[in-house]
This record gives sequence, structure tokens and C-alpha cells, in this order.
Amino acid sequence: MLQTRRDWPGSLLASRLQVSDRTVRRDIDRLRELGYAIEATMGPDGGYRLDAGSQLPPLLFDDDQAVALAVALQAAIASGAGVEEDALRALATVRQVMPSRLRHRLDSLAFTTLATGPGEAPAPASTASTAGLLEISAAIRAREVLRFDYATPTRTPATGEEARPPLRVEPHHLVVLRGRWYLVAWDLGRDDWRIFRADRISARTPTGPRFTPRALPGADVAEFVSARFKGSDHVDAWPCIGRVILHRPASDVEPFSGDGIVRPLGPDRCSLEVGSWSWVSLAAALNRFDADVDVVEPVELRDAFAVLAERNAATAAAAPR
Repeated sequence: MLQTRRDWPGSLLASRLQVSDRTVRRDIDRLRELGYAIEATMGPDGGYRLDAGSQLPPLLFDDDQAVALAVALQAAIASGAGVEEDALRALATVRQVMPSRLRHRLDSLAFTTLATGPGEAPAPASTASTAGLLEISAAIRAREVLRFDYATPTRTPATGEEARPPLRVEPHHLVVLRGRWYLVAWDLGRDDWRIFRADRISARTPTGPRFTPRALPGADVAEFVSARFKGSDHVDAWPCIGRVILHRPASDVEPFSGDGIVRPLGPDRCSLEVGSWSWVSLAAALNRFDADVDVVEPVELRDAFAVLAERNAATAAAAPR
């Protein structure tokens, strides 16, 4: 109640709680002993005000908030952000005070956090709900076929159009990459591995029959997902890798080089070896450094710069004056 409004007259608190004024005073003293900064307000309706204190008091969460906090701490442990030890201690503290029903919910959610390379910007935070993640994770643990509707930002059903049948997949892993949740699953309709955005999944009940898990291509789920995001089915490597000399200091280039390799060549130049899913996309990405570029190898990258130059010239020519 103290969190819901700034000031509470003592008599009103006693009336709402159906206790005596003396009981309210005693409970306020207990809260203060626990670390809550509660000030007494003066006047004819003197009462109480909850303020921020100098130390962190016990925090009150509802069930969903507590599970969401624990999930965030689990992700932080594997994030490589330098807070792993503190996150692990905080998670142990949260789990210790959780009711058993919440620990059971938390234990049912298993996922893998994939590290990102230096200079890789995180994606916007996913809107996947804790309830939705728990549904997906439950199907993974039970090895049951998951049925769901999948929203895409480019598809708007026409009026009168029949609803698409739900997708049917064998769910294998939940992963977190650059702030987004993904489901790695075997798509029974396409007979192939796919990666789905978890925030676009609306699970249907009941789930389907049990299945025997298939072996993922690659060494593990991290390698598989990383390979797919690089445009490869199996190999965790960019299909197009080039080496250039940038007329910029290495210190300017390195923070934005992603998984590229930067080598200084003097105060105003550096070499950069980096990859992309196509030669033209690699040439375009190198232009973001706003510097002169000397292509070292291969010839395909040099040709890609020529293609990009022709496209840019055509765009400029067609632009209204």
C-alpha cells in the first residue's frame, strides 16, 4: 500500500487493513528495521511516506516479475559483459527466497545465451513474454511437437482469407542472441532446420506427439545458429571473406569491426580482414568507415566495389534534383 501513493494517513492505513493504529505503528517499525525508508508525516492526518533509502531493502515482486528477473540474471551469467559473478550471486539469492512453485517454473526454462563479437550492436529487446518462453521450453523438455501461429511483419491477411494452419515443429533449443530470443527447431512442414523469432510465436494447445530429438548440424547449437546467421547451413564462417587497407587509424576501426581482424599499419592506416554473406554486401559494409579503401584480396571484392559504384551512380542519377 505504501508503494501505491505518496502519503498515507495512519488512520486510513488502519481502516484499510482492519487493524488498530497501534498495530500500524508496530508494523511500520518492523519495515524500518528491514531497511525501508518510511518517514512520518506531520499534521492533523499525520501518517507515513515511503522514500528511497541508502541501502537496498527487500524487494516485492509478483510471480511473473520474479521469474523474469531470474531469467534475465541467467542470461547475464553467459553474456560475457563482465557481470557474470555478480549475476550468479544475485540469481542464487533470488532462487533462495523463491517459493517452490516459482523455482519449478524457472527450472523448466532452459536456454543458451550466444556471445556476440566486439563491435556488434545488440538488436532491440525482444517482446517475447515469459509465459510464451515457458510454453516453448516445456515442449522442448517434454520432447513434444510444438504447434504455433507465426506472425511476420510483411504479411497482412486479406479479408475473408482462410487462416493458415499452424506450423508444426520439433523444438530443440531456445537461444538468446543480441537481445532477442530464438527457437531452433526441425520444421516438419519443410523437412528442414529453421530458426524462429520467439516473440512472433503464439503457441497452440495441446502440443503434438512426442519425438526423438535429431542431431543438429555442427558441433553445438551456438555454432549452428552462428552459421545460419552467416548464410551457411553447416560451417560457422562467412562465405565471402576479404582483406582491405583502410585509410583510418586502427583505433577508429576496431570498435566497429565486428568479428573482423584489425592490424595497425601506421598512425593513419590499418588492414581489416572481415566477412559477409555476399561480396557486394561486404563492399557496402566497408563503406561505413567513411575512408579510402584499398582492396588487397580477392578480386571478387574488387569487382563488387565496381558493381556497387554502378548502382550508386544510377541511384544518384535517378534522384530528383
